[in-house]
Amino acid sequence: MDFTRQDFVIFQNFLQVRNIFLFIRRYFNFVFFVVLQIAALYILFHYNKFHEAIFSGVASELTGNIDGKYNNVTYYFHLKKTNDDLAKENEELRNKLLSNFDRPDTSQKVVKDTIPYDSLGHYRKYVWRAAKVVNNTVSLPNNTLTIARGENQGVHKDMGVISANGVVGVVINTSSNYAIVMSLLHRQSKVSASLKKTGETGQVSWDGSSPLYITMKNVPKSAQVVKGDSVVTSPYASYRFPQGILIGTVMDVVDDKTSSFYTLKLKPATNFFNVEFVTVVENLQKDEQLKLQEETSKINQ
Repeated sequence: MDFTRQDFVIFQNFLQVRNIFLFIRRYFNFVFFVVLQIAALYILFHYNKFHEAIFSGVASELTGNIDGKYNNVTYYFHLKKTNDDLAKENEELRNKLLSNFDRPDTSQKVVKDTIPYDSLGHYRKYVWRAAKVVNNTVSLPNNTLTIARGENQGVHKDMGVISANGVVGVVINTSSNYAIVMSLLHRQSKVSASLKKTGETGQVSWDGSSPLYITMKNVPKSAQVVKGDSVVTSPYASYRFPQGILIGTVMDVVDDKTSSFYTLKLKPATNFFNVEFVTVVENLQKDEQLKLQEETSKINQ
């Protein structure tokens, strides 16, 4: 007997139906048990307020856990935008700080501010610009960072650079859209610093050995300094940094018996191994300060 294609399809359907019935017959008791369990649980939770409340609580907790895991995953994939938004927000907030503005002494004569801040005569001294780090080294004798902001975006040589945690370094070279920053982990880096608690000053530098530590020298032994003290930019931190920016934390106090000064081993406030965003500091009064210092230096020669 010859089978047509239609007969073959009918035969396949018959086998599938037969397999279904065989499955039900073989596992009838188990399937019937599961159906009864579902019906019993439905009646229990639907008509018993106590059990219904417990079930709702468990279901809510389970749903909450699943939603939390999902939120963590989506948050991870949105970290870049979050970091960009935070950097922009930090820039705006820093530019609104009152400490960015000075009040001129008008006790002797009237001074008209070229960049007024308010009716009291405050004028802006610092401008802050956020930038993304696109390259960074920590294992070289002279380490630098490359930031995605240059002359077209208002960044120039000799501007200070900080992170969310503290001092990063100084701009040493620029192009139209990028800038090179000499980090604290550079043997030519020198920052005037002071002890936050007592005010004694010194100079922070790097000896080129470990990227985990920097050094503060010329701290007088009269200073009451202990492990854990904070070191910040001093009032004499030239024209690059405002006063009070955190540089590092004292990890060890070395007593040099041959001098009257301590050498402090510091842990940098900035983690140079994972710095992603920085802020460039512009001192609007830099040119005036440098011009006055240069003229005074010529007079004293």
